[in-house]
Amino acid sequence: MSALEIIAVIVSFLGIWLTARRRMLCWPINLLACALYFQLFLEVRLYADMVLQALFGIAILYGWIAWMRGKEEKGDVVVVPLTGLEACAGLAAGALGAAAIGWFTSHHTNAALPWMDATLSSFSLLAQYWTARRHASSWLLWIVVDVVYVGMFVFKGLWPTAGLYTAMVALAVLGYRNWLRTDAGGNAATRRKP
Repeated sequence: MSALEIIAVIVSFLGIWLTARRRMLCWPINLLACALYFQLFLEVRLYADMVLQALFGIAILYGWIAWMRGKEEKGDVVVVPLTGLEACAGLAAGALGAAAIGWFTSHHTNAALPWMDATLSSFSLLAQYWTARRHASSWLLWIVVDVVYVGMFVFKGLWPTAGLYTAMVALAVLGYRNWLRTDAGGNAATRRKP
């Protein structure tokens, strides 16, 4: 455990919480978290996750712009449904990305866990893209990815980060529930009558 890891955990938690609440401030906070984790993953030789942080930085800039354009007049970010075709295409791209990154890191680096790291990195990029596109389904993918990340970080001895990812699973559940409450128009979906 290092000071860098503790700061990265705190900043990341705040960024994910703001994302689950659909707050625009999530984007600069998440960008800072990426920079912190880039350095941490470099130090522990999780190279695919290190590169993932750089790619997240690009995706965060894209998401920031997409969310600015996808707001209602009152300022709420509109949630957009994910179609079955988009889901299948995304999952196929995630699998291809995992295979390509895994092959490269297992043959050309001294990565600690090349295939697991590559798979998690690839599907994290997909989840980030879906988040930027404002799909509630992104949270389901984040739940799966984050659960596996917890195990990997425990294995690597990154206990605060494993704790963060455990909290991120809970935040993803909350994010999914929050985003489901809105329809494609951003209005409250079906509400129970008292």
